[in-house]
Amino acid sequence: MRALESCGRLGSLKAAASELGVTVGAVSQQIIRAEEQLGRQVFERSTRGLVPTRFGHEFLARLTTGFTALDQAVASAAQHADDVLTISVAPVLASKWLVPRLSDFMSAHPGIQVRLDATVQLIDPATSDIDIAIRVGPGGWPGVKAEPLLEQEIFPVCVPALAEKLHEPSDLASVPIVTDFNSMLPWQLWLDEFGLSESDLTFGNAYADAALAQDAAIAGQGVMLSWQTLAEYPLCIGSLVAPFRHRAPTGMHYWAVTAASRREDAKVRSFKSWIRNQLGETRKMFEVDR
Repeated sequence: MRALESCGRLGSLKAAASELGVTVGAVSQQIIRAEEQLGRQVFERSTRGLVPTRFGHEFLARLTTGFTALDQAVASAAQHADDVLTISVAPVLASKWLVPRLSDFMSAHPGIQVRLDATVQLIDPATSDIDIAIRVGPGGWPGVKAEPLLEQEIFPVCVPALAEKLHEPSDLASVPIVTDFNSMLPWQLWLDEFGLSESDLTFGNAYADAALAQDAAIAGQGVMLSWQTLAEYPLCIGSLVAPFRHRAPTGMHYWAVTAASRREDAKVRSFKSWIRNQLGETRKMFEVDR
C-alpha cells in the first residue's frame, strides 16, 4: 500500500523509491504484489511509465488521505513532553547565529529544554515531531503557518586589510571572490545597483557551504557575498568588515514555520516571541550601519 500511494502521489517509480529508501525494482515488485492482492489494476504500464487507471485515481486518493491521517496520528503520539522544544533550522543559521544565542533563551525559560534539528529539509511540522522551523525563502509553503521575521539582504564582506583596496564597487574586479558553490544567491543581485556584471569578477576558492566560505574570507582568501545573520558576529568583533554600505534585498525572508492544523503551545509562543526579538536586534544593528 505504501508503494502504491507513494508512486501515485509522486508520479514515478524513481521518486517513490527515493522516498521509501528502497530500489526502483523493489517498488515495482511491491506494486505488482499489491495489485495481485487487490485483484484490481491500479496502474497502466505505458511508454510514459505508470499511469493510474480509472479505479487507481480514486483508490490512490483515498490511500493518500488515509496515510496522511495515520502520519498525523503517529506524530501526535510521538510529541515530546511539554518541556521539550524541537526546532528545525538550517545548519549555517544554527551554527553562526542561533546556537550562540540559545543560552539567553534558556536563561529566560529554564523550564524548556531545546532539541535542535539542523537540516536543510523543509520538514512538515504537522507530520513530524518538529514544534517550529526557522526557514529562509520566499514563503507561500502550503499546509503550514509561516510568519515573516526578517528580510534577507546581501552584501560583500572581507578582512580589513583587503577592504583597504576597495574604494569603489568596481575595485572588486581586482580581488579574489570566495564563494559557496551551493548558494542560490548570485553576486549579480548586489552588482546591479552599480551597473556591474558578475563576469567582471575573479572567482577564487569555492566551498560547499556558507560557513566554510566565511571561514575562508576571515582567513583573508577573498571577498564573500554575505547576509545579516551570517556576518553579524564577525562584523561585531572586526574579523570581517563590509567595505560598501549598499545591501541588496534577495526577495526572501526568515520565517517562523509551524503546523497550520495544530494549536501552538506555550513553549512555541515563547520561542517565537524570543526569536522575533533577537532578529529585531540584528535588524537594528544593520539599520544603524546604513
